[in-house]
Amino acid sequence: MRTKIKVVVVDDSAMVRALLTQIINADPRLQVVAAAADPYEARELIKLHNPDVITLDIEMPKMNGITFLKNLMRLRPTPVVMISTLTQDQAPATLEALECGAVDFLGKPQGRSDIALREYSEIISEKIVAAANARVRGLDSLHPSSRDSSSSTVLKAIDRPHKQNFLCAMGASTGGTEAIKEIVRSLPERCPPLVITQHIPEVFSTSFARRLDSLSAVKVYEAEHDQPVEHNCAYLAPGHSHLKLARRAGRYVCLLDQGPPVNRHRPSVEVLFDSVCAVAGDDATAVLLTGMGADGASALLRLRQAGAFTVAQDEASSVVWGMPGAAVKINAAEKVLPLDKIAREILRAAFD
Repeated sequence: MRTKIKVVVVDDSAMVRALLTQIINADPRLQVVAAAADPYEARELIKLHNPDVITLDIEMPKMNGITFLKNLMRLRPTPVVMISTLTQDQAPATLEALECGAVDFLGKPQGRSDIALREYSEIISEKIVAAANARVRGLDSLHPSSRDSSSSTVLKAIDRPHKQNFLCAMGASTGGTEAIKEIVRSLPERCPPLVITQHIPEVFSTSFARRLDSLSAVKVYEAEHDQPVEHNCAYLAPGHSHLKLARRAGRYVCLLDQGPPVNRHRPSVEVLFDSVCAVAGDDATAVLLTGMGADGASALLRLRQAGAFTVAQDEASSVVWGMPGAAVKINAAEKVLPLDKIAREILRAAFD
């Protein structure tokens, strides 16, 4: 019999702890071995049970979840799924948790209907299973004292116009906020346009775009409908809509589409990549980054077949090698690269 994934639940609400325990234990792959009301209790239970995954709230008494997470990732790196109220106010803290090494995040269960609980149960089970198999790095490795030299080389390497109609499309899911941040902040101010889909809730996409913009030489927008695509800019799909690329009067524009989810996601990487394939074809480069599932893999293959240059993040640098792994399996990626080499490759493709 296969060993179950051991989970410790950390939340100050007894009702939430009981509900999460019930939901998680209903999956035969998972077992809640302990539940803690605060980080101090959690610390002892983690030592006792050595869990495979921890679910962690942000707002708790005695010590908040971010402080506890930093201590955990410094001393005992463990896969963590943040479970907190998904609001605009919580977005910066949740994004900080991902920066500190949390694998993923999810809202607290809201609806009590059978359908709502069933849907929530499926999502949390998928996220915990993915987290158990994720590559977790300690806090020190996430924040090295100095940037590697490849970033400065990329920033200074190109001093001529890039291909006229060149455009780069990127897609990501689990682990993607940090992967996208690493690529975008490595690009120089003079760079080709980027269009990006990251699986992210609506209340978080605005904060994520602002965070990217504050860290980067590139101007980063949360994409708007009919927004022209300009050089030296990046456009992030809002959490409520698919992002598509169109061409009008010889220039690219962003289109937002609130159609049904594709591959269970809206925004979907598949939708973005297929639109890029239709209007940019071999003028495009497409990059599929870390993420759970296979969203974007088939569309990456269609892009390659249309003559686009296609890249998948390699397994060693991916938090979860689901989406890029699926692309590699069907030979959709012309190159498979570690995260720290992808920005350089985008520039190479744009200027060659």
